Amino acid sequence: MHIYAIGDIHGHLDLLKAAHHRIAVDMALHGHGTIVHLGDLVDRGPDSRGVVEYLRQGVAEGRDWVVLKGNHDRLFAGFMADPAWRDPGLKPEHSWLHPKLGGAVTLASYGVRSAGDRPIGPVHTDAIAAVPPDHLRFLESRPTSFVAEQALFVHAGIRPGIALQDQAEDDLVWIRKDFLEDPRDHGALVVHGHTALGHATHYGNRLNLDSSAAYGGPLSAAVIEGRRAFLLTDAGRLPLMPA
Repeated sequence: MHIYAIGDIHGHLDLLKAAHHRIAVDMALHGHGTIVHLGDLVDRGPDSRGVVEYLRQGVAEGRDWVVLKGNHDRLFAGFMADPAWRDPGLKPEHSWLHPKLGGAVTLASYGVRSAGDRPIGPVHTDAIAAVPPDHLRFLESRPTSFVAEQALFVHAGIRPGIALQDQAEDDLVWIRKDFLEDPRDHGALVVHGHTALGHATHYGNRLNLDSSAAYGGPLSAAVIEGRRAFLLTDAGRLPLMPA
């Protein structure tokens, strides 16, 4: 049995479709498998609206896709529900519309212009009128984890030593240091994104698939078989070995 996983998309619909194509080629050779998207569908890239609609429609049609919630997806939905809401994972000086987060770029994909340069009240009013309610329902309802045989799929990571059913959403979508620096085996290979790298990297106890699509890098797609992992390339499978 094998499971496919795709790293942080960040509004790059073209890269997402290319990743799905590589997966389709691999499925033709090795058989069907569930596709897990590791979250951060939106922000920074040019077509967040297109990414959300593509994935929303695919799930609605019954495709064997799992779409997890990332911190950027939570920021988007949270802003739409209450523009004054502060995500506990954000630095105090930042908001979703801060240039470092990319919220204004996401709203621009829905036709809301200059979101980072206007008062928040009018921006929120325009966003409510522009963002389809089914997009918000889709983002709000995303699960935060997926378990398959010897692998655990989450957006950011887990709090080491805590059972999966007791994990806090804040950790699953935001955690970094306490997870990234823990060398212990977690009982399953943790497949995650969130922390941008130059390329997909296997650490033995975890596999990071965020290869910086948000910053001009590639969008990684991998196939996981047990605890073995392979990066999917245009030339086929490339083994991902623990560093």
